Amino acid sequence: MDHTVHNKLVSFIWSIADDCLRDVYVRGKYRDVILPMVVLRRLDALLEPTKEAVLEELAFQRDEAGFTEWDDKGFTDVTGYVFYNTSEWTLQRLHNTTTNSQQLLLANFEDYLSGFSFNVKEIIEKFNLKSQIRHMAGKDVLYDVLGKFTSPDINLTPFEKFDSNGKKLPALTNLGMGYVFEELIRKFNEENNEEAGEHFTPREVIDLMTHIIFDPIKNNLPPVMTIYDPACGSGGMLTESQNFIVDPDGEIKAVNSDVYLFGKEINDETYAICKSDMMIKGNNPENIRVGSTLSTDEFAGQYFDFMLSNPPYGKSWASEQKYIKDGKEVIDSRFKIRLKNYWGVEEDADATPRSSDGQLLFLMEMVNKMKPLSKNNLGSRIASVHNGSSLFTGDAGGGESNIRRHIIENDWLEAIVQLPNNLFYNTGITTYIWILSNNKAANRKGKVQLIDAGQMYRKLRKNLGNKNCELAPEHITDIVKNYTELAAVERTTEDSIASKVFDNADFGYYKVTIERPKRLKAQFTAERIADLRFDKSLKGVMQQVYANYAKKVYEDLRAYKKEILDWAEKEGFDLNKKQEETLLKKETWTKQLAILETATILLNKLGNQKYNDFNIFKTEVDDVLKKEKIKLSATEKNQILNTVSWYDETAEKVIKTTVKLSGEKLDQLLYQLDCAVEDLPNYGYYPTAKKGEFVTYETDSDLRDTENVPLKENIYEYFLKEVQPHVAEAWINLEATKIGYEISFNKYFYQHKALRSLEEVTADILALEKQSDGLIHEILNF
Repeated sequence: MDHTVHNKLVSFIWSIADDCLRDVYVRGKYRDVILPMVVLRRLDALLEPTKEAVLEELAFQRDEAGFTEWDDKGFTDVTGYVFYNTSEWTLQRLHNTTTNSQQLLLANFEDYLSGFSFNVKEIIEKFNLKSQIRHMAGKDVLYDVLGKFTSPDINLTPFEKFDSNGKKLPALTNLGMGYVFEELIRKFNEENNEEAGEHFTPREVIDLMTHIIFDPIKNNLPPVMTIYDPACGSGGMLTESQNFIVDPDGEIKAVNSDVYLFGKEINDETYAICKSDMMIKGNNPENIRVGSTLSTDEFAGQYFDFMLSNPPYGKSWASEQKYIKDGKEVIDSRFKIRLKNYWGVEEDADATPRSSDGQLLFLMEMVNKMKPLSKNNLGSRIASVHNGSSLFTGDAGGGESNIRRHIIENDWLEAIVQLPNNLFYNTGITTYIWILSNNKAANRKGKVQLIDAGQMYRKLRKNLGNKNCELAPEHITDIVKNYTELAAVERTTEDSIASKVFDNADFGYYKVTIERPKRLKAQFTAERIADLRFDKSLKGVMQQVYANYAKKVYEDLRAYKKEILDWAEKEGFDLNKKQEETLLKKETWTKQLAILETATILLNKLGNQKYNDFNIFKTEVDDVLKKEKIKLSATEKNQILNTVSWYDETAEKVIKTTVKLSGEKLDQLLYQLDCAVEDLPNYGYYPTAKKGEFVTYETDSDLRDTENVPLKENIYEYFLKEVQPHVAEAWINLEATKIGYEISFNKYFYQHKALRSLEEVTADILALEKQSDGLIHEILNF
């Protein structure tokens, strides 16, 4: 590959924008013309040698065969490509025969574009090229732009040519054209920094990813390989991976291997760039699909050898939830997983992250496309770029944590590499490369390697958006070497690498719920029960309405609807439709009045005695209700009890239930909890004076706490050591125990820097004394 030739081509094409488009487009819009015109010229050049043969095939199909719809295969057999053009025009002929009229040129140009096969027409449509050539024709620059692209001094064809001075211009291979096209994309992305990171991953990052993915198995590559990127952008990762493997100047040089590229992209223009790049390089453009990867499983049932991606992070997928979940139920099989609970029983688990960030869904998409291991294949390898939230966001049992758990417990995670900040064009945040494989080497099984390369970079002379540094080749070499050797390395200098190797279980933890008993005092008073007149959720506004309308609230407030709602809005009560209806309904007021009247009866019967034992108080309330033949729903009864009771640490514990535990029942419970009888109070079962009888207590949600216990530790032993000495009456709620996974680079790689000693600080201060006229010496009293 002759880099000098390619660089000259890029410079020539780059100059077209300044020569022809400067006064017609703003600088950030040059790419809207240049990129599609490069694609068009290349496709046109590939079709030029067979133009006459295609016109003969057209005449045959139209006149002799009498086809009303063209037979695509007839044309593609003639061209030797998966695309064709049935118009009489080529770009050279358009330029040579239309010299005076921009409008005539425009008409002929549109006729030329209409002659392309459907797959090229789709690219033209996504590029919005027809609109661009109309705009250029209207500004009288279309002819000049066309002249530049068909100039004898530029060779975008796969054939040798001679320039205007008779000098030979070498042919441009499909691979070479790909490099030219990618370099143009890179330069335009640098010019348009605010969008660059969305469609373009720095080349050195892709270089690192390809080395990590392919180097470990470079001597055992299959003869036919498939590579997939579910967020392929302009196709950089796909084409760089292909070049890495089969390019004669690439790293591996497996030139006899067949590599098939697959991808999906949601942005129309970027999709057009990627698809045209596939055409230019001789890849199958039909393997590149447009649309949302999350909404539609475009490659359902397909598996891929290698997957590399830089999916969008921090981007909402709320609009796509309806395709993935129906309520809480996951309906897309790509995101369905089963995990074992604390007791070892498999259950369906949520594997969807927060709706505000869908990056881990792309990782799950790739996991879903891993090839099952067999004698015929070596499984799959994945490299995916993420920000830090994928490492630790989400609580135990939540979507993000479950995804991490699913990947780690299946032993697919090989390593995570932390990259330097400010490495990408549109963000300065820290990023990480996740490396997954379902065919780990023997020495990696059950292990995860964390590599901190955050300090390995060299500064750029000029910032490119947020990007102010890059990975140098020696950095990539060091990272890959460390990864390959699975080496644990301590950081020796500030800009060196650090690496640690962990067991899979090191990242897991039990989220254990620690309960404490509810202790309540209770007392009926007129002041306490007065609030029962109002629904708790609407207490404030109902109090005001009652003060204004008194007994009218028990008639029909809908007659005062506008007046009340206008007043409520003016007073700052933000009511939704349902709350408005509840407020105005007669039934709401009469229901609350009935509850208040019941509480008044209880007050009259029980008096205002203060109870230190809520259990006794509740029993006496039940006795009164029974004697008075008053029936309350559980909700209504709890509303009264909650209104007249409050927490007090000196009160008696509130009993939830009394159970008989003996014989087989007791044995089952002890087996389930894996404990002895004397340990039962630590799990919430307290023995009474009666043999075999135990009580459980109501829990106080305000006092509830959780503890994260490492998977390698015993929950009960942790409880005895870390919890019980501080809260003697607490117990473990094993039923609520969840398993979570998180990965914290700061926890494992943080290096404490000791503060300077007082003597050092004092010496520095005194050193300034010579510049301070003795003031510091006087202040410090030396």
